Amino acid sequence: MPSHANPNTLEIVGLRKVFGARGRAGGVVAVNDVSFSIARGEVLGLVGESGSGKSTIARLIARLHTPTSGEIRLNGQPVPRRLGGRALKRLRKNVQMIFQDPYASLNPVHPVAYTLKRPLQIHGLARGNTQAEVDSLLERVGLSPAGIYAGKRSFELSGGQRQRVGIARALAARPELILADEPTSALDVSIRLDVMNLMLDLKDQEGLSMLFITHDLAGARYMSDRVAVLYAGTLVELGPAVEVIDRPQHPYTQLLKSAAPKPDAGLVPETIAARGEVPDLKTLPPGCPFEPRCPYAMPECRDGLPRMYDVGHGHTARCLLHDPAIQARRPAGVGVGP
Repeated sequence: MPSHANPNTLEIVGLRKVFGARGRAGGVVAVNDVSFSIARGEVLGLVGESGSGKSTIARLIARLHTPTSGEIRLNGQPVPRRLGGRALKRLRKNVQMIFQDPYASLNPVHPVAYTLKRPLQIHGLARGNTQAEVDSLLERVGLSPAGIYAGKRSFELSGGQRQRVGIARALAARPELILADEPTSALDVSIRLDVMNLMLDLKDQEGLSMLFITHDLAGARYMSDRVAVLYAGTLVELGPAVEVIDRPQHPYTQLLKSAAPKPDAGLVPETIAARGEVPDLKTLPPGCPFEPRCPYAMPECRDGLPRMYDVGHGHTARCLLHDPAIQARRPAGVGVGP
């Protein structure tokens, strides 16, 4: 892995994506002013329910979508908004995706060996014995002996084996950043932990950075060094995984945590009182997008999107309940935080 002066593999600043209406009113604001970084060798968990914008962010980073505005930096260098040709190929080598559905992301016509050889050929990495490279990739992801799997097609593999092939395909390009988009959600519960452990082992062995996208707080806590929480395309909380998940400082993160089944509480979780439904992204409310559902909502929440407030220990939350002026007049025990 090359040496870089910049400590971050990825930096995102003010990222925004509007689908439809060419960015005018009436478009769908899928990602709204999102900023975060991923350090070298770090796993950042990106958490939120379906439709929150998690996958869109990954696709913007990989340039499967073009940002409406904002900046993406890889190794400290801005990635041009309009990208093509060799520059796009170079980005795709350094940034690889592991897709959610191992059934749909592999071509059933081609054998596994072909699937793994293609990235080597496309990125000029196929030197000497490519079959030996394929065998090495299969062995590294636990598909051993490699000769058994190299000639199989995806429909001859189990879900867990297919996802391991997807991981091997991502590794073949020798990337610096892996975008793992719900990589275990389509798998049986019994093999999810095996796949997560494999990804962590490979991350350490290869010195990779990783964006781990999930709706599962327990999975995010297990996999991630830090966690970012999205609601309706907006980043609402960011910090060390233990801090964010064990001591959430935004009402939405509290809602996610309270809604998760607990081993000692049966199958029916206790939930905080959130009103209404997830907003339509075409008609987001002014101010905080969670305001219509928030049990602590105040008139000020509708005045504009709150900033991210520092709540200590490298932990930030986009909630006015952390504004010193509002805290000064807040009754004791009301709202989030200690």
